[in-house]
Amino acid sequence: MLDEKNLHADDASIGSLLCKRQAGHTLPAQLYISQAAYLADCDAIFAKHWIAVGVDCDVEEPGDVIAIEIGTSSIVIVRDDDMNIRAFHNVCLHRGSRLVPPGRSVVGKLVCPYHQWTYDLDGALALAPQMGVDFDRSLHHLKPVALRSIGGILYACLSDEPPDDITHLINKVGPRLAPYDLTNAKVAFETEIIEDGNWKLTMENNRECYHCASNHPELSLSFHSADFGFDPEGLTPTEKDEADALAKAYEEQGKIWETQGLDPTAIEHTVGYPTNFRMQRLIIAGLGESQTMDTRAASAIPLGNMTMSGSGDLHLWGINSWNHIMADHAVIFTAFPMGPGKTLVRTKWLVNKDAVEGEDYDLDHLTAVWKATNAEDANLVALAHQGVSSAGYRPGPYSPFTERALDEFATWYVERMTAHGYAT
Repeated sequence: MLDEKNLHADDASIGSLLCKRQAGHTLPAQLYISQAAYLADCDAIFAKHWIAVGVDCDVEEPGDVIAIEIGTSSIVIVRDDDMNIRAFHNVCLHRGSRLVPPGRSVVGKLVCPYHQWTYDLDGALALAPQMGVDFDRSLHHLKPVALRSIGGILYACLSDEPPDDITHLINKVGPRLAPYDLTNAKVAFETEIIEDGNWKLTMENNRECYHCASNHPELSLSFHSADFGFDPEGLTPTEKDEADALAKAYEEQGKIWETQGLDPTAIEHTVGYPTNFRMQRLIIAGLGESQTMDTRAASAIPLGNMTMSGSGDLHLWGINSWNHIMADHAVIFTAFPMGPGKTLVRTKWLVNKDAVEGEDYDLDHLTAVWKATNAEDANLVALAHQGVSSAGYRPGPYSPFTERALDEFATWYVERMTAHGYAT
């Protein structure tokens, strides 16, 4: 293991490490494992960028509340009486107590458990006992958090000056999500896994499928490995035939998607932009309907205006999220750092809000692939974190064929940390 000195990088050494990061290579160890890097990430990445925090249907009805921990901070997302979705810092304006615990609740008003300061669902302070008749409650409104719903996925930014390129996400991704109408979906199932690894290792893991064939037998039933890049000189004749067939299938399917109003072109919005996202529509393998063990649709009622098959897997990656949106259901993932070596991965399976469990979908059929894949990924992230924590670790090279997105993510990370003063 690394010695105590290396485990506790300070801000100055973080700057040095960011400057030393070699293009095309993983990050220096301390940027994954040190407490200082974790706190710097919470400050520069999670407090100053648009972070995926949930979905509209987390708060379906007025009074529905969900509290989300974002690194060292916490926010509360509320559906108010006028059906607006609002977000506030989960901090009482009296003495700073957390208002509500993590997770879901239903309230009439937000009441601080400490001294019973009480807030309306629009954040206005309604009651502050024992503060005197001259106390001006209007000066103690809950501090709002910037929040955007994009196609039914919620993004929040803790900063008072959030990056304005969120408009790119709204304008480019919003129309592609619109046919799925996730605003009229429901959370059919939700899981949380605490991975024993740094959040950047979690995000690196989901940005490549280099590891899929040997680690994800369930997911591989619906994935084409060639979708995630390959070394053309390293293919066997059979693999080359498969890659050529897939390229031809995309050529033909792309024309069909276009006639259906489903844009088949990939979106790349990574290096050079504060708000990092990528989107790609993928052909589903097997029977081509959904990411299930038999590749058939999991829900009999499609999402929004979608038909039941052939529309593929609309794959959306973000700073702390990855999503698979299919005609019959969507799987929404968010990742939040809990410490240098702990990451919470929250997964939500969405179906049409009118779908009934046991009639229109079977929960095991819906969730089996990603339950298994999440467990397999958690093991891989833990192995990676153990490796970068070891004395023998040195930054390794990404594959130019299968790990381009990781190199871009690491480059983006260094770029954003630099922009926020950590490499000066």
